[in-house]
This record gives sequence, structure tokens and C-alpha cells, in this order.
Amino acid sequence: MTDAPTTNAQAYSVSELAFALKRTLEDAYGFVRLRGELSKVTHHSSGHVYLTLKDDKAALDGVVWKGSVKNLSIRPEQGMEVIVTGRITTFPAGSRYQIVIETMEAAGIGALLAQLERLKAKLADEGLFRPERKRPIPAMPAVVGVITSPTGAVIRDILHRIRDRWPCRVVVWPVVVQGDAAAGQVAAAIKAFNALEAGGAIPRPDVLIVARGGGSVEDLWPFNDETLARTVAAGTIPLISAVGHETDTTLIDFVSDRRAPTPTAAAEMATPVLAELRAALAGLDQRLVRCSGRLIEDRRTRLAASARGLPRPADLTAAAGQRLDYAASHLAAGLRRNLDLHARQLAETASPLRPTLLQRRADLGRQSLETLGRRLDAAMKRASDTTELTRRLEDAARRMGSCLRKAVSDRGQRLVSLDAERRLKNSMGKAIQDSARRLESLNKLRLSLDPKRPLRMGFALVTRPDGSIVRHGVGLEAGETVGLMFEDVTRQAVIDGETGRAAPKPVAKKAATPSSQQGDLF
Repeated sequence: MTDAPTTNAQAYSVSELAFALKRTLEDAYGFVRLRGELSKVTHHSSGHVYLTLKDDKAALDGVVWKGSVKNLSIRPEQGMEVIVTGRITTFPAGSRYQIVIETMEAAGIGALLAQLERLKAKLADEGLFRPERKRPIPAMPAVVGVITSPTGAVIRDILHRIRDRWPCRVVVWPVVVQGDAAAGQVAAAIKAFNALEAGGAIPRPDVLIVARGGGSVEDLWPFNDETLARTVAAGTIPLISAVGHETDTTLIDFVSDRRAPTPTAAAEMATPVLAELRAALAGLDQRLVRCSGRLIEDRRTRLAASARGLPRPADLTAAAGQRLDYAASHLAAGLRRNLDLHARQLAETASPLRPTLLQRRADLGRQSLETLGRRLDAAMKRASDTTELTRRLEDAARRMGSCLRKAVSDRGQRLVSLDAERRLKNSMGKAIQDSARRLESLNKLRLSLDPKRPLRMGFALVTRPDGSIVRHGVGLEAGETVGLMFEDVTRQAVIDGETGRAAPKPVAKKAATPSSQQGDLF
């Protein structure tokens, strides 16, 4: 037997309650107008757009159905601040409410994008985005450095693409690509790659790739870090930025040397296609062969055209052969005439040569030889007489040497005397300086002992009528006259008071009685 129900309240099923709430929300909020920042924008393959509207305190999921997407005035993007209209409904399967957006218009730049724009303007003013500072990407790198997460699909896509295009060495530096630590790790990896030495244990990359997959503005925000942007700009290795998808833009894209829309595109930018290079090389080789063939054929044609304008070799040698035949036919007669001429000249020359004439010429020659012999004997005798002259010259040379040595000795003595004079001058200068210093000391002592020096300082010299100086006041009698010598004048004074007592303290000045015997003390 079952227990009776304790209440009359109706028990709803979960779906009944969910759809009741759905109708209630749609009836109460059938038309709303919201302003917020777009986040987590997803363009689904079905054509729908799923997004989140948020402000600094709350977030609301939203959806734009496929039929309403084409009617939107703007394309939903991450970080945009928009004003939307639609209706509030629920998603019963997930127990959450959302807004079905029908219209959307731009309302301004969101907080994150505003911060990014300010930082971008600051770095642009410093010249970090200038095109002239960007380095060219090497055409055929030997080592490629990749900075990305080691567990994601990005690194597999990059390695697969490089292996297919350009088999080279790839050095991977693992980092986190999302969260607070991402910016610091990526900056440290870039610095470490740039610090590598060429030829070291770890090869220095020719080009770097910083890559990660797509995501929301919050997911990609570490790549908008100012320190990371300055590290990229300060590096010496060319760097390709491949952060997010083609529509995602971060600060590192502006300071990098190249921006790739996807990590796979970055691998294609960093490496050439080996097969294409081989095909291009083969094409260049074929072009070289064809160009060489055309050049040779052109030269052959030009040579043939030039040869047609030249005379035949037989025509060129015919005239010269004729002249040679003519000269050969007259050569024998010319030789005979030359022989006859020389024979006549020989006969004319030999006819004066008779025996008597030859004997006379021989006698003349003998006489000439005897004359020359006598002149030679006389010359030899004169040569023996030159010995005395040589001795005299040697004596003169010895005397000249002694004179030179004496002159050198005199000059040396003069130099010694000059050195002594210099030292004497130095000694005299030093003695004069010492005397001047002593004289200055004595003058200072004289000035300190000058009796009038205290007078110039305000003191007075007390003297008796006989001119003696009073050194102690005890010996002065009352009524005794003394002299007070100042610097400029001497005045008389009279001692008053009892003998041996100290002078009373000074009092106010009183006018002294005029006296014919004593002047005024003041």
C-alpha cells in the first residue's frame, strides 16, 4: 500500500520546466538592445556564428543564426565593442540562457583592443614597425628554429611541411603559448637562439618561426606583450610570426620580419621547394643550351654574310704571284751584272799595290813603332819620379789629420766649458732663489717685529714724559701724565684713581672740563 502524497503541488518534468522558463524569458525579453565587447567569436561551418558579449562584470552567450549573418552591418571579430538587438532565450539542453542576435553595429574598440592600440602607437613612434629595419628571409636556410608548444598540432604541421619542401635541420624550443608565462618563455627562447654562436654544439638557426594555433583575444594576448615585441625587434636572426589564423593579428606580427597567416604558411615562407629549385635549375640549363645554340647560329650566319662580301683568295694572290714571276725572270741577269761590277772594282783597287810601295809602307810603320817605344820609355821614367810626389802627399795628409784631431779636441773642450757654464748658471739661479726665499722670510720677521704694527691694529703705546715705555700699570701714580701714541697722532693723558688698583670699568662718556694744561682725551 503506497503512502498518500503530502502536498497538492504539481510535479514538473525537467523538460516542461525548461521550456516554461524559455517561454517566460522570450515573452519578457522579446526585444533587447545590448552593448558589450565580443569575445570567443566562432564562425561555424554550418554558417552560424557563436560568440560571447561581455563587460567588466558579466558575460552573456550569443548566437547569430545563418539567415541573419548576411544581414549584419559588420563582421563579428574578437575584441570589437558592438551594439546588438535580439531576444533572450534559453538553451534547454545546457540549462543556460543566451541572446539570439538579429542586428549588430560597431560601438567602438573594446578595452583590450584600446590597450593594444595605445601600445601599438607607442612602438610605431619609436620606429619598431618601419619597413627598412626588417631583415630579409634567407632563400635556402640550413637550420630553422621553431618556438612553439611541443604537444600541439602546430609543430607537427610545420615539421611535415618542411620535410616535404626542403629537408633541413629543425631546432625546436618548447614553450607554453597561452597564459601568463607564455610571453616570458617566448622572449627567453628568442634571446637564447640569438645568443648561439655559429659552429657551436647547437647550430645557430638561419631563420626563426614563432607559431601557435588560433584562439580568442585572451588566448592570443601574451603575443601582444611589449617586452616580447621589443625582444623580437632587437634580435639579429630573421623571424617569421605565425600566431593564430589569418584573421588574428597580434603585436608580434608588426615587429617581426614577416607575418604568416598560418603556421603551415610560415614553414612555406621559411623554406623553398627542393623539387621546384631542381626544375628551375633544369629550365635554366635548357635555356642556357638554347641561348648558346642561337648565339652560335647567329655568329655563323653573320660570318657567312661577311664572307660573301670578301674577294676570293685566288684573286687576292694573283697579282702578287705575277709580280713574283716577273722578279724571278730578271734575277739571273741582275746577279751577273752585280758580279761584273764588283770584279771591276777589285781590279781598280789592286792595280796600285806594287812591291816597292809595299816596302815603303813597311819602313814607315817600323819608324812609327820605334817612336812610340821611345815615348813609352820616357813615360816610364816620369812614373818613377812620382814616388816622391806620393810621399809628399802622404806627409800633407798626416799634417791635415793632426790638424783635424786638434780641431776636434778644441771643439770638445769648448763643449765641456759650455756644459760647465750651463751648470754654473743653474747653480747661480738656485742660489738666487734661496736668497730670495731667505729675504722674504726676514721681511716677514721684520714686519712682525715692527712696533707700529699693533698701532695699525687699534692698540696704543703708553709712554712716560721721558720717553720710556710703560709696560705695567702698577708703577703709575695718580695724576701722572702719560703719552698715548696712536698710529697717526700722539695724545696726552692723566692717570687717576689709587695706585696699584685696577682701572674701574668704563662708564658713559662725560664732557671733560676744559683746561689750559691738559687736552681732551677723547
